[in-house]
Amino acid sequence: MNHSLSISAILYFLIISPKCLPATVISEYKTLEDRHSKLDPSVKTSSAASPIIENYQVSFLNSNRESDIIGLSKNYLHRFGYLRPQQKVTFNNELDDELESAIIQFQSSHGLSVTGKLDFETIAQIKTPRCGVADVISTLHGSKRYQYFPGRPRWTRRMHMTLTYAFSPDYMIRYLSFSDIRAVFKRAFSRWSSVIPVGFSETEDYVYADIKIGFYSGDHGDSEPFDGILGVLAHSFSPESGKFHLDAAERWAVDFGSEESTIAIDLESVATHEIGHLLGLTHTPIKEAVMYPSLKPRERKTDLQLDDIQGVQALYGSNPNFTMNSLLESDIATNHAFHYPITTTKFFNIFVLMLLLKLLYF
Repeated sequence: MNHSLSISAILYFLIISPKCLPATVISEYKTLEDRHSKLDPSVKTSSAASPIIENYQVSFLNSNRESDIIGLSKNYLHRFGYLRPQQKVTFNNELDDELESAIIQFQSSHGLSVTGKLDFETIAQIKTPRCGVADVISTLHGSKRYQYFPGRPRWTRRMHMTLTYAFSPDYMIRYLSFSDIRAVFKRAFSRWSSVIPVGFSETEDYVYADIKIGFYSGDHGDSEPFDGILGVLAHSFSPESGKFHLDAAERWAVDFGSEESTIAIDLESVATHEIGHLLGLTHTPIKEAVMYPSLKPRERKTDLQLDDIQGVQALYGSNPNFTMNSLLESDIATNHAFHYPITTTKFFNIFVLMLLLKLLYF
């Protein structure tokens, strides 16, 4: 009898489960070499390799000395706000108390396991391409999730406001059609306007546009130079600056179906993220959110999550046409692993269970 019940339970689980079980996310990063594992004894080596890693992590991971990794990490953590100038940080290659504290804060801010060590997960996150806006600001306002710039700035016009945006006539990329770029940004802006009472309208008047968009290389005059392929992808500034700069050195993509580069970056994902900054949001530790600071090559993240929506609505209020039910319905209706619809219901499950019990006893 017990054996029959076990079989019935397994059959019931298989029938009521979604068509496909959720996909397991597989890391794209090759495990560190043995010489790097001494940074954290728990780091294990692996033979799994990614074709992407050689493009932008090889110089970091192939360092011959532990001290090189520590020095590179200090520079990174200072660049993005974890080692602040008032701490009088010594930029040497020693694993000191200030660095350990910064590592803990970095791990917490990125939803990582908090170890205080430069373990593999932490180093992989450090080397993931990301937004150029700092993660930590001394007077950050906000919750442990969505956060704001100091002073909680926002666009101060009366609701329902409309902000204009324009593309630089001089600083654009030529391998993507302008019509494709315009379409990408129109979709990105519309995602935000669908949840708040703020509209966006493209204009050809670049000089007087509220938001100015351009692709720039290296030092471009805003004290935030770009670093070439990968690394920092883009940056924008708090309200009401309206400056939106993308690194022209990246391989930007609007369609991964036709773009074959292994280091291509999804333009729409980055556009959606940077618009969040223009509206007043900073980074969140919620990995699924649009406002999470990093984006891997060939990764696409364009759908606003609850954390993004709650953060921006706290600044501007809600679009009268938006309901949380619409967000929940879109999440429940689709198995995002393979985009198959989930059709099982409570009544269907009861029917199946009764059928199995009948088969069991007759």
